[in-house]
Amino acid sequence: MKIFNRSVPAAVLAIAALAAAAGTQAQSNYALYSPGASYVGLNIGSSNYSLGNGFGPFGNDDKDTVYNIYTGSFFSPNLGFELGYTNFGKIDRAGGQTKAEGINLSLVGRAPITPSFNLLGKLGTTYGRTDVSAFPGSGVASGKETGFGISYGIGAEYSFNPQLSAVLQYDEHKLKFAGEGRDRVNATTVGLRYRF
Repeated sequence: MKIFNRSVPAAVLAIAALAAAAGTQAQSNYALYSPGASYVGLNIGSSNYSLGNGFGPFGNDDKDTVYNIYTGSFFSPNLGFELGYTNFGKIDRAGGQTKAEGINLSLVGRAPITPSFNLLGKLGTTYGRTDVSAFPGSGVASGKETGFGISYGIGAEYSFNPQLSAVLQYDEHKLKFAGEGRDRVNATTVGLRYRF
């Protein structure tokens, strides 16, 4: 229930950002994302695993370095799609390690605020792959899992020029873990985006 309560506001914000982007009529920076415009990007930051540590005196990390490589294209000035790969890093947990990675496909939207500043929203799915090793008797299941889960995100972009911009982004992904069902892994990142 705790995960659900955190996830609903984030999903609502992502959907609201997409809706705002679709309805925005500001013309000042449409050329940056005109239909057919494409981009590539690299973001780096911190991941946060929303997982329990089981039983016993084991140390527990929940954060690691995350990186995200992605590309996208716009089919209107405000809406497009994005394909990316994210490595969420690995954490020490239950006497072993937990790691995750995924490939994401999302509908993306942008709402221009000024000629150089945009708000961003994402809603899509992530095909995740997770690997958990844990000490026997810790209460945490070991094993590998794969599968699709929902993902969403919000962010902001500042354009230095028509080709290069800086991006700050927060994304949540529902990933399948051994013995756990789907749990939330989020990523807070900063990076650079190049348009062509």
